[in-house]
Amino acid sequence: MENNNISRHHYFYAVGLSYRKADAEIRGKFSLGNTAKTALLEQAKQEGIESLVVISTCNRTEIYGYAQHPYQLIKLLCDNSQGTVEEFQRVAFVYKNAEAIDHVFRVGSGLDSQILGDFEIISQIKTSFSESKSLGLTNAFMERLVNSVIQASKRIKNETELSSGATSVSFASVQYIMNNVADIQNKNILLFGTGKIGRNTCENLVKHTKNDHIILINRTREKAEQVAGKFNLIVKDYDLLPLEVAKADVLVVATGAPMPTIDKDILEINKPLLILDLSIPKNVHSNVTELEGVTVIHLDDLSKITDTTLENRKKHIPAAEAIIEDIKGEFTDWTTARKFAPTINALKEKLNTIKDTELNFQRKKISNFDEEQAEIISQRIIHKITTHFANHLKDRDTMVDESIEWIEKVFQIEPSSK
Repeated sequence: MENNNISRHHYFYAVGLSYRKADAEIRGKFSLGNTAKTALLEQAKQEGIESLVVISTCNRTEIYGYAQHPYQLIKLLCDNSQGTVEEFQRVAFVYKNAEAIDHVFRVGSGLDSQILGDFEIISQIKTSFSESKSLGLTNAFMERLVNSVIQASKRIKNETELSSGATSVSFASVQYIMNNVADIQNKNILLFGTGKIGRNTCENLVKHTKNDHIILINRTREKAEQVAGKFNLIVKDYDLLPLEVAKADVLVVATGAPMPTIDKDILEINKPLLILDLSIPKNVHSNVTELEGVTVIHLDDLSKITDTTLENRKKHIPAAEAIIEDIKGEFTDWTTARKFAPTINALKEKLNTIKDTELNFQRKKISNFDEEQAEIISQRIIHKITTHFANHLKDRDTMVDESIEWIEKVFQIEPSSK
């Protein structure tokens, strides 16, 4: 049975954790790399989960999907990450049906981003949906929901200034560097790693610092050269990392590794060093702060930077929320109609059965019975009756599940489950 709607037996849930309650260390435990995410999806399929989308970014790890109980989804996350159920319960959220739908809209539209109006998450949702769809883990409900969220995101970008100005984690990184390091254009900047935030930080560093000798190191030199070619950076081999760190005034770490890649053992410094750790899990070991002259700033610290750009964005929250309500209303109407359609079809079949029985009776009883005219009148009456019921179920004040149950009980009908 494919359940394309929120049903009385399976529910749509959004479960997960984000920067709102979980610090970087906890988010790191629940972070899912590509291999772990694929394993989670495969396990979900084996366990009979019919529709599921998983996103894991530096700010959040969340699962959107159908289940009889949210623990089914929580278990999938804990089975495929380093996090435990106990840790999840302390910092996580569980939303059901309407609340879950509302949450997905707010995440995809940038209203729930760590930096308001940062829309990078929508590309993650698109990619994650495609991954689930390729494994047969999406139904019509999920596809319609994701498309509606994408539509809301586009409208908010085009019709509001929620994303106006250059504010994101990567831009906040550069702001911090420029505000805290004097003469930045002449300083030695080393970028270690080519993660997405790292690449965006590269672009902003080149654009805003006017520094023409930024060095990039990555475990895979080929990836480093691809990024460096776009931004005119200097690429050095990975084995030279300790030597280049010793020369650096600013070290930006964006490796995306599961364990710290920078610790005090490789830091031989004799001057102040500012380290920006833009990774989840943290890629800079806490022991580096034991060294004199080392300052470590994590992306959670950067996200707290507020400026006039962010204050201006807040003014556009009501307009963004109005767009979400508009598109969410259309989505709700669609899901409601899809939910009661089998019941209305079953009601129509029931009424047609009653009609056929009655016409057979009248055909035998009445001479010169006008069967054609009786058929036309009967069909019009059936259409009017089913339309009245459909309009009642479309009303947003209607308790749809209860009304459907009542109709099925009164008319003794059982909708098709196909």
